[in-house]
This record gives sequence, structure tokens and C-alpha cells, in this order.
Amino acid sequence: MKFKKITVAFLSVFCISLMSKAQDGKTFYVSPSGSDKNVGTEELPFASIAKAKEVIKGFKEKNLEDQINLILREGTYYLGEPLIFGASESGTENAPYSIQAAKGEKVVISGGRPLELKWRNQSGNILVAKVPKGLQFSSLFIKGQKQIRARYPNYQEGVYPYGGFAEDALSKERIDSWNNPTGGFIHALHSGRWGGMHYVITGKNADGTLAYEGGWQNNRESEMHKSMRFVENIFEELDAPGEWYLDTKKSLLYYYPNEGMGKEDIGQVEIAVLENLVTLKGEKDQPVQYISFEGIEFTHTAPTFMKTEEQLMRSDWTIYRGGTILMDGTENCSVTNSVFRNLGGNAIFVSNYNRQANISSNLIEEIGGSAISFVGGADALRSPSFNYHEFVEEENLDTIPGPKTANYPSNSTASDNLIRNIGLIEKQVAGVQIQLAMDLHISHNTIYDVPRAGINIGDGAWGGHIIEYNDVFNTVMETGDHGAFNSWGRDRYWHPNRSKMNDLAARHPEWIRLDAIKTTIIRNNRFHCDHGWDIDLDDGSSNYEIYNNLCLSGGLKLREGFYRTVYNNITVNNGFHPHVWFKESHDVFTRNIVMTAHKQIRVDFWGDKVDENFFTAASDLSKTQEFGVEASSESGDPLFVAPEEGDFRVQTNSPAKTSVGFENFDMDEFGVVSPVLKSKAGQPKIPDLLLERKEEASKVYGWHGFKLKKVETLGEQSAAGLNEIAGILVLEVPNGYDSSDMSKLQKGDVILSSWGDEVNDVMSLQKAEKGNAWKGRVELEIWRNQSVISITIPK
Repeated sequence: MKFKKITVAFLSVFCISLMSKAQDGKTFYVSPSGSDKNVGTEELPFASIAKAKEVIKGFKEKNLEDQINLILREGTYYLGEPLIFGASESGTENAPYSIQAAKGEKVVISGGRPLELKWRNQSGNILVAKVPKGLQFSSLFIKGQKQIRARYPNYQEGVYPYGGFAEDALSKERIDSWNNPTGGFIHALHSGRWGGMHYVITGKNADGTLAYEGGWQNNRESEMHKSMRFVENIFEELDAPGEWYLDTKKSLLYYYPNEGMGKEDIGQVEIAVLENLVTLKGEKDQPVQYISFEGIEFTHTAPTFMKTEEQLMRSDWTIYRGGTILMDGTENCSVTNSVFRNLGGNAIFVSNYNRQANISSNLIEEIGGSAISFVGGADALRSPSFNYHEFVEEENLDTIPGPKTANYPSNSTASDNLIRNIGLIEKQVAGVQIQLAMDLHISHNTIYDVPRAGINIGDGAWGGHIIEYNDVFNTVMETGDHGAFNSWGRDRYWHPNRSKMNDLAARHPEWIRLDAIKTTIIRNNRFHCDHGWDIDLDDGSSNYEIYNNLCLSGGLKLREGFYRTVYNNITVNNGFHPHVWFKESHDVFTRNIVMTAHKQIRVDFWGDKVDENFFTAASDLSKTQEFGVEASSESGDPLFVAPEEGDFRVQTNSPAKTSVGFENFDMDEFGVVSPVLKSKAGQPKIPDLLLERKEEASKVYGWHGFKLKKVETLGEQSAAGLNEIAGILVLEVPNGYDSSDMSKLQKGDVILSSWGDEVNDVMSLQKAEKGNAWKGRVELEIWRNQSVISITIPK
């Protein structure tokens, strides 16, 4: 008995000792003025993070119970190679491993390299300097400012896309003017402006045209855009202030200084060398745990756009599974209160197995790729397909719900991040990108000035995300047919052929939620998109609950999908865009305030409920009721509190409250909450309110018993999946027409050409027909199920 008491007492003292030891921990210091021969104390700090990391790794082998604090003193740390942390370097819940800037000091970790150069005059305004032999780089900074690689057309601030573009960037005359363009790059938008693509020039062909390779950066195959493109890294295009060119063979750097700048004024020159600065690399069974980074600025990483080629299932994306910080196989690791600036590729990439990752209170700006990405491994998905047009045959489909493995991010957070000016190089990017993940919490982020979506979900696997209190605006600035929030749902059940999808959904309604096993919630956000939709649920996006969102510009779109419940949202100066809905979609749209008639396209079945909404114009309600919905809805002035100030709460006596039960939600909780970030964050432009506006009805024409109209709107383009607004939309087919015969013209088809002549209105179609009337038939090229097919209409 006495022995037991002593043992218990000893264990109690031991546990208290452990807790005290963990709380106090062991602190190491690094300073640019230190020495790697030092012992790492505050008085005798190490000089390099790599040395401190090595010493700490050895220390942890014998002192697992000690908390580790690695304090970085003020200065810039140029890394010779990435810092890679393995599972053996992990902390624990009671003894975490913290890497942080000293309080109040500016600490920069750079993937760059400073250059000491001797400039001399070359010719005209051009300066030249010798660089170390064999040195290659694609990003140059002078006095901290990123310079422009020699390009055509010359860079123009504020011009979208790319800061300037030109159709003649690849003209014969321009190519002829280049002596040796090998190593140059072509950057171009997708032909449908669905992101961008990049190509490296490999030389000239015998006929004088360019030889190049690339274009794999977009998962929707396309030619490059005919006009929205530019070329860079070509010596002959070095003709504007701020431009530079590196001759790798001669190891010469050419620079066209800004006006008034001589060679003695150039100052500090830095180049980006590393693609990745920090990697946490573990496995599910041996994860990296409890390592955190705080208060550090990460900068100067090299572009990775030619490595962006991994297909992300059937979304429009390909990705490069890398970033300035890569988290792969981690638990309870975090990046907080840090700055990511002047990066060539992605900022933070959470890849494969990760749990309880925390990305919070960071400033991410001026980067080439995406800001924060959560992307699982393809091995976690059952019956995967990797391209829009691919699918697994019905008899081969794995019908077990949910993930196949645990190789995906889950129970993780991205909150209170200020994200702006991203996608400076790549255009298929997002402020927060999610694919093959579960139960993520995306909250209180401010995201703006982005070329594509602010927040993007690439598939329905496996849902459970909560997206709330985000402020997302100035989105889809350089592309088109997208949303401030965008999602796809081309899950394992989904089929690119509409008729097959109808059949599958009717026979196997349970398949719809095989991947989207949990409901994703979008609530209390403010969205703004002038070049698409504020909320865009595209192809097959299913199992969503959407409420209490303020949509300032583009309205809310639900394309083909299932189980979407949308209520208590406000769509300023816009409305509801239902596109190509399925029978038995079980969609609900109710108690929303809308300011236009519903912009339905090919909707024959209206879900479980589209009713009890509030329209600001009686004419819009009346027009919508012609579709057979909104029988119990009301219209009138909603009596917003202060719309000019962005306060779209309604007054107590608002008919929106009394008639359909609309409920107010907070209008001052959007975006970042940290005082420092809040002081830096921009605000969306609040639009002038248009409670009622008249829209001219589109002209509908008869043709051989069909009813046709010109494709005129982004909605019609999106619903058809066209690359651009073009062609003639088939609205109705003749009575008694055999719609089961897929070799015939169908409702929803878009006529693109007749007898080889492009047609964009019914008059041009009739002209092409009359010119070939003697042939006794009409030959058409049409767009159906995202591809071009040829059909014949007999006379």
C-alpha cells in the first residue's frame, strides 16, 4: 500500500514536471548576423534556419516532451534549398514545434538570390550585365519591384487580360523578326475564356511558323484564344522601360531601365530561384504533426506554370501539386499571421492526407498561382474520371458511397485571410481552391482582384464544407462564364451526354450523393462578379444549402444538379438563373429577394419548390409566373435600410418580411477580422439600386417548324457550354417531331454553321440555305453535349 502511494505521488510529480517542461520548452534563435558555429541561444544565434532545423531535429530525438520555439530575428533569409520537415520532427499537442518571427521584427524567408552586377551601356537605352555562368531565372526584382520580361504587346497597367494582348502576337511578320525565339513563352486564354494556357517555344519550323509545346494547363481541351494572348522572353521584344531579357547561352542580363534611371541607380537586384520554401512531408500512418509557422513573410519563388498539368478529375482544372508552403501528410499544422508576396506559383498547397490544418490571418498578394488549395489524391475517389468527356460505364461503376481512402484534406480551416492580386501568370486559379476534400471551414476571408473564381469547388467529393462570412469581389476579371463562388459536380455518376444523364438520374437517384455525401453550406457571404454569376453552381453541383448571402452583381445560378436548397438570399440588380434542370432535381428556391425575372434556360421541371420569393418589380413576377412557378410570391419595394451604404437589411414594415418571411442577416460581418488585415482590405463597389428595369424581349423566328433565336447572353452561352456567345439556339421543335432520333435537330442545340458558313442569326442561316437550295438538303454543324456534330435536314 505504501509502495502504491509513493508510486502515485511520484507519477503526479513527474506529470507536473512534464507539463512544466512542455510549457517552458526549449528556445533556439537564428539571426542573419549570427553564425552556424554558435549554439543557437539569444546571445549566440545560428545564422541559417537550415542549421537550426538540423540541431533541433537532433535535440528532439532525446527530448520528445519539450516544446520547441524557433525564433527568427529580423532580416532576410535566402534559402539554398527548401526546408523539408519529416514526421520525426513533429511536435505534440502538449509540446508543439513553433517557428516564428521575433515579436515586432520583420522576418523574410526568400527563395531568391541577390546578385551583385556591374552594368554597362549596351545600345540605346539598354543596359547589360554579366551573370554567373549557367544561372537561369524567370523572375527579376529591382529594389523589391518585379520587372517585366521582354514581351509583346508591351505591358499596360489595368488592361485585362494579361496587362495587354494582341492577335498579331503570333503573326508571320512578327515571328520573322525574331532571330531565335527558342525559350520564349506564349500565354493565352482558353478559346472560351475558361482559364489560360501556356506554351514554351522550341524553335521555328521549316515554313517559318513557331514550334511550341504546352497547353496542358486547362482540363478542357481548346485551341488558344485568337486574340487574347501574348509572348514573352524574346530578345527582339526588349523595347520598353522595365523590361529585361536573360541570354542563358552568353550569361548576359539585358535591362531597359525606367525613365530617369541610370546604371548607378539600379540598386539591389534579386532573382527568384526556388519554387518551394517549406514542405511538411509525412504519411497517414506517420504524419508531420503540430508544427506551426507564424509572423513570417515568404517571398521570391519561381513560376511553375509549365508544371501545371495534373488533371483534377473532371473539373476544368489541372494543377501543380506544389506551393511556397506544401503540406502533404500532416495533422494539426498551421500557417498564421504571415505574408505571402511576389510568388511565381501557388502560395499554400494542402495536398493529399491532411487533418486539422489551419491557414489563418495571412496576407497573400502579388502571386502567380492560387492562394490556398486543399486537394486530395485521386486514389481517394471511387470510379474516377479525369476529363469532362470521360466517364465510367454504368456496369463498372463503384456504388459504395464516400471516399475509397483517407488520402484527402479534412477538418481543416482557411479563415481571416486577405487574398488579392493573384493569378498574375496562371488564370485557372482561385483564392481558395477545394477538390477531393471533406469538412473544410472557409470563413471570414477577403478575396478580390482575381482572374477567375474567388472560391472554387472542383467536385462534389465529399462535401461537408462550411463557407461563411467571406467577402469576395472583383472576380472573373480576366476570364468568363464563371462565378465569384464557382463549383462543379461532375461526380462519378455524372455523364456529359444530357440524355444519358436523364436516364441515369431517373433509374439511380441514389447515385447522385455517392460522392457528395455531406451537404455543403454557403451562408452569410457577400459576393460580387461582373463577368459571370455571384454564385455559380455549374455542371452537376449537388447537395448544397445556400442562405443569407448578399449577391451584389451577377445573381445566383444553378445549373444541372440535385438537392440544392436556396433561401433568404438577396440578389441586387439581378436574380435567379436556373439552367438545364433535371426532372426530380429536388431543388428549392424560396424566401429570396430578386430584382429580375428568373433567367431560366431549358428548364422543363422546376424542382420541389420555386415559390414564395419577393420580386422588386411586378412585371418580373408576372413574367416568371408564365413558367408555372411563383404562384404565392409577392412584389414591391423591399424597403432596404441603407442600400447606398451596402446595408440591404429590410425595415421592420418591409413587405418582404410580412409577405414571404424574409429574415435579416448581418451586413457588417463579411471578410477579415484581424485589425491589421481589416485596415488593409479593400471594399466592393456598392451598385446603384435598380428595383425595376425593362428588358427588351429577344426575337424568336420560325424556320422549318422550329423556333430559333440568336444566342445573346452569357447565360445562354453557359447553358449550352459554348466557348463564346455565338450561334442560333433551338427553342422548340415542330409538333409531332421525333425527338428520340439524335441524328435530328434537338431542342437546346446551337446551330453554328450551314454549308461551312458561320451563322449567328436566322438571316445568315436562311442565306446559307438559299445559296445551297439546289442540293436538296440543309447541312448544319451544331453544338450539342459540349461538342460539334454534323446533321442533315432534308428539304
